Amino acid sequence: MSDRYGTDVLSGDWRKPKRGRAVEAPAELGAVVEEVTTDWVGEIVAVDRDLHTLTLEDRRSRRRTFPLGPGFLLDGRPVILTAPVRLVAPAAPTRTASGSVAVHGAKARVARASRIFVEGRHDAELVEKVWGDDLRIEGVVVEYLEGVDDLVEHLRAFGPGPDRRVGVLVDHLVPGSKESRIAQQVAASPVGRHVLVVGHPYVDVWAAVKPDRIGVAAWPDVPRSMEWKKGVCRHLGWPHADQADIARAWQHILSRVHSYDDLEPALLGRVEELIDFTTSSD
Repeated sequence: MSDRYGTDVLSGDWRKPKRGRAVEAPAELGAVVEEVTTDWVGEIVAVDRDLHTLTLEDRRSRRRTFPLGPGFLLDGRPVILTAPVRLVAPAAPTRTASGSVAVHGAKARVARASRIFVEGRHDAELVEKVWGDDLRIEGVVVEYLEGVDDLVEHLRAFGPGPDRRVGVLVDHLVPGSKESRIAQQVAASPVGRHVLVVGHPYVDVWAAVKPDRIGVAAWPDVPRSMEWKKGVCRHLGWPHADQADIARAWQHILSRVHSYDDLEPALLGRVEELIDFTTSSD
């Protein structure tokens, strides 16, 4: 006997979306996708693993950045876009990131008593990435201070001397700044001859990275009323709601630094000066 009311409407996968369920797909450069919440259609022109984002360029050459993940259509089907897998391992470099000849297999020298102090974690990570190999061979340790307001107290506790020199790298060392006053105070102190304070003119060490390395012509002009790093992220369209977002933004910037050539000369010369000072026997 035929069923006059048809089949059971609840049988089968009745919750399945019309276009099918989303599946994972790599965000390959050149693929054209649609972001469903904005109807933005464009070609994938960039994928950033650190920020977990991709950039789409539409037919009018306008670009927009979106988070990787669900919410995209590829060939009309829903997908969860993921960062493509890297397949090629880089070859061993012949030079260090600072430009020195690489010495493969060299053991790190026992740490000297001398130190290089920098303001914060990001400064330390940048110095490590570019000069880390050189510093290990020279036996110089880099420490970060979480600001220079208490530099005099840090130096007093460290006890600089002829064989215990301290080089200090500070941000925004320009005439009239708080940092310049602290540097003058250190120079005039009893241990001043064993301490060298140098700095770059930028508000933050982020700006010592050449801006074109992150795809912009210049670092944004952030109002003084706004925290500089958050202001930069906001201007560039990067997530900036909390400290985790700022940390991811820094890792994105740091990933664009491969050698001294990615940094501004105003920082390069100062770090080289500190290394010479802390390794000199004079």
